[in-house]
Amino acid sequence: MSENREALVEMADGLFADLRGKSASECEAPLAEAGFVTLLVPEENGGFGGDWGDLAAVLRLAGFHALAAPLGEQIVEAAREHHNDIPCDSVTLAAFLRVCQAAGALDGSLKLAIDHCSERQQFGRPLSKFQAVQQSIALLAMEAGAANCAAQGAAAALDRGDGAFEIACAKLRANEAMKHGSALAHQVHGAIGFTRDYPLQQLTRRMMAWRSEGGNDAYWSTRIGKQALEWGGTGLWDNLTTRTD
Repeated sequence: MSENREALVEMADGLFADLRGKSASECEAPLAEAGFVTLLVPEENGGFGGDWGDLAAVLRLAGFHALAAPLGEQIVEAAREHHNDIPCDSVTLAAFLRVCQAAGALDGSLKLAIDHCSERQQFGRPLSKFQAVQQSIALLAMEAGAANCAAQGAAAALDRGDGAFEIACAKLRANEAMKHGSALAHQVHGAIGFTRDYPLQQLTRRMMAWRSEGGNDAYWSTRIGKQALEWGGTGLWDNLTTRTD
């Protein structure tokens, strides 16, 4: 991670934590003052001059802290106003934003699950000591890791110039991770996870909405299938091996 991204992530983490639980309108002024909206705007135009990897890192934290503001959409809109070389169509970009947010929300759900199971006692010992609970947390960690890898891979593809195929695959995998990850997180929490005062529902409610926003499973399965048929057998393998390092 570059020094600029480290500083960006540190600032975002602190600010988003302070804005947790606040409405989108209440978040607007602090976010504007911090300059996050100009993340993708070139430096010569008064912006931060960040790349898609920077955006992925910021949106992951937005998802982690259940930020209510549509920060990703605002960043992309500001970037479009200053240059026209934004790759991909609007649906694909929306999918990318949701993948990044999902990675953070799943990480947040995992942290809550670990903390809860370490503190909650049952039959004289913490829940985290039960093998079945450990297995559920391990599966949740796997889903969170998959979503994070998908987000990072999609961001890297966008930075190379063409990330449409990678985003399609990332959104489909993130949708699966959100489905299974949310269920696992609530499973280990029990009833408390559904209560309004407990923060888990802030994350899982958003993830259930994000699964359909930016394209649902059927939409991205169809797009990936059409692309695979267009490339053909040998072409599909060639593209899969040449599009990444």
